[in-house]
Amino acid sequence: MENQFFVDSETLSEKALEKKHRLENDPSVRADFTKYMEGMEVIESDVCDNVMSHMESYDYSKYTALDVEAALRHENCTIEDFKALLSPAAEPFLEQMAQKARLETAKHFGNTVYLFTPLYIANYCENYCVYCGFNCYNQIKRMKLSIEQIEHEMKVIADSGMEEILILTGESRAQSDVHYIGEACKLARKYFRMVGLEVYPVNTEEYKYLHKCGADYVTVFQETYDKTKYETLHLLGHKRVWRYRFDTQERALRGGMRGVAFSALLGLSDFRKDALASALHVYFLQRKFPQAEMSLSCPRLRPIINNDKISPLDVHEKQLCQILCAYRIFLPYVGITVSTRESAEFRNGIVKIAATKVSAGVSTGIGDHESKYTGKQEGECGDEQFEINDTRSLEKMYGDITGEGLQPVLNDYLYV
Repeated sequence: MENQFFVDSETLSEKALEKKHRLENDPSVRADFTKYMEGMEVIESDVCDNVMSHMESYDYSKYTALDVEAALRHENCTIEDFKALLSPAAEPFLEQMAQKARLETAKHFGNTVYLFTPLYIANYCENYCVYCGFNCYNQIKRMKLSIEQIEHEMKVIADSGMEEILILTGESRAQSDVHYIGEACKLARKYFRMVGLEVYPVNTEEYKYLHKCGADYVTVFQETYDKTKYETLHLLGHKRVWRYRFDTQERALRGGMRGVAFSALLGLSDFRKDALASALHVYFLQRKFPQAEMSLSCPRLRPIINNDKISPLDVHEKQLCQILCAYRIFLPYVGITVSTRESAEFRNGIVKIAATKVSAGVSTGIGDHESKYTGKQEGECGDEQFEINDTRSLEKMYGDITGEGLQPVLNDYLYV
């Protein structure tokens, strides 16, 4: 493909440098981000219009302390209540929000915290997303695990006691096609009770195939729901098509997946509007697929290789806690995942309030679980997508959660 520039060398070619410069500085050379590319499935759905109508009209400056107090008094949180809880007016009420969120979490999830780990099997990518370490112009060590290497990594992880895995790739159909991902799912089913996917969006029939191969759920980050900002961040590749990415979870559910997960990457745009849109994406899709398991993540920007200027935009821990408490109050039955992008201290605290799932024993590199789990390493590894903050092992995480008076859960799903 003309758009593929997988940079393994120390310097970009002159052609790649020229195209990169043009993409960054001349919007006219970029593909229309509103138009579907060849092979992309178009589905009829009103979810997008409903979400965007609320987000685009959301003026969080209009909400007052009285609106927040009313929202906290209501037994059922409406969309309007949720908007108030996300607003700056709610910041002085964080303790009250945390108390209400804690009660909702305990009511629906008890004192349990679910554990999983990600496995990156390839870091080739055809997209140019300016904030991502895997982007096709970033000069990193590229790698794709063989089927034998994938199984070896899975065995190392399974031997640690982990029972749920999330399989990830860079977004490259050329290097990591659907068949390759499906084979990884089949292997994962041998070693794990729960298998998730965080890969490039695909069509409904392809999700059916991946589900048959063993995948249980699909995670997709919209990154930002702000279309204008999205266009300036995703300069090349299939990911540039905003609407195709938005409809991913619905295609996955139509394809038979048991669950789907949603998120914006907080800090790319206005985090309050992105948080509102993420939750409403769940809210409206929940009404179309009431049987589906749905969850929200809350990642903030983290540093990446070759770019030390990326940091969260006005999203501090207090504001992140506000978002998570508002999520829990608005969507009491939805799972909430907090990743190793956040500190151990923050994660230890938030699982007692709103979060229900955390990762452990995490690596965002390719083929390096053996070195991180056992101290040994055979062969080369691929570079990481971003730097993690919380490096605790499964054993350490399990002990810390137990020490907080909570019950770590490795799996609660039985196949019959």
